[in-house]
Amino acid sequence: MTNGVVSRLAARTLLRYEELIEPWLAQVLAIEPYAQGLVPVEEVRGGARIVLGLILRELADGRPSTELTAHSERMGERRAGQGMPLDSLLAAARLDAKVLWQGLVAQADPADLTELLEAAYLVWEAVERHNTGLMTGYQRAVLEMGRQREDERRTWFARLLDNDGRNPDVVRDAGRILGFDPEATFVVLAADRTTTPVPDPGVVSLRGAASGLGLRLHLHDSPSGELLVVQVPARGAAPDLVLRAVAGVPCGVAPPVAGLAAVPHAVRLAAATARLATPEGGPLRLEDAWLDVFARQSPDLAGELATRVLGPLAALGQSERERLLETVRTHLAGDGSIAGTAAALYCHRNTVQHRFGRFKEVTGRDVRAPADAAVVALALRAATFL
Repeated sequence: MTNGVVSRLAARTLLRYEELIEPWLAQVLAIEPYAQGLVPVEEVRGGARIVLGLILRELADGRPSTELTAHSERMGERRAGQGMPLDSLLAAARLDAKVLWQGLVAQADPADLTELLEAAYLVWEAVERHNTGLMTGYQRAVLEMGRQREDERRTWFARLLDNDGRNPDVVRDAGRILGFDPEATFVVLAADRTTTPVPDPGVVSLRGAASGLGLRLHLHDSPSGELLVVQVPARGAAPDLVLRAVAGVPCGVAPPVAGLAAVPHAVRLAAATARLATPEGGPLRLEDAWLDVFARQSPDLAGELATRVLGPLAALGQSERERLLETVRTHLAGDGSIAGTAAALYCHRNTVQHRFGRFKEVTGRDVRAPADAAVVALALRAATFL
């Protein structure tokens, strides 16, 4: 919108607007971190010369300037790249309105003041367009820098995994980029999309769960699922804190490892455990699923083991077969004593002994012997995946 008084006064001010620069600069240099020299003084001065000149030209012409918008966005991008806080940038920009208004008033005749006051909004609107351009450019740059930082973090984490933590230089540099202490303790969690491709809408993801942890962490997305690496204190309840944060998230949890170099190994353990996690069960610790993980890792071997160890039981009648398996499972899940197994099954010790003897007769495995007990326990787990 054109206003005769504003246009005339802006044109007058434009002829000597250099006089506005130094008063403006003095006020800006009192704002942190301008005061610390984050932006060179000559660059600040040069930027003010262009911006104030463009705003005055816009006011004189009576129409918005695409040149001002483009310059404001470029300045916002540059200040973001220089690390200038947005509130400091906008605090400096708000001074534009103050010095411009003072410049216009200084050029006004007494008869102009009433109309100038009524049209003051034109000045504020022009300065606000500059501020909007600054914020647009700043936010665009912040988003791009965030993407670049995230790309860099992903790249270095992938290098750490590819290197398997063997190269000390890669471990050191990955720690620096990821914000980790290479000597710290880490907990690794994995969510497997191949086993739970469509999570329950009520189940939060690892990304969502990690947001409130308050610990150093890295989230890594891959085609197979999410990985979450959390740096925790060597002592204390931080690993338990991580588990509480991901309660309800179907994921595998590796045991804590010492040092960033051990994280690739922990990733493999967490990923193997994640294949057994279910939405109903939430996070699954490897410590609680050793046999299942072993059995699931090699389906062919697991199937062979189950067939060779338990296959002979198929020759028995269903009732006897189920009775023997129930006795063996109860024994393996208990304290390993005949008395404990008998009590759990509400039967006599001799009955348990007889069933063990019969199981050995059919399968060749004595569950009272530790080595055979381990093989049978693994075979029973393997049978659940057939």
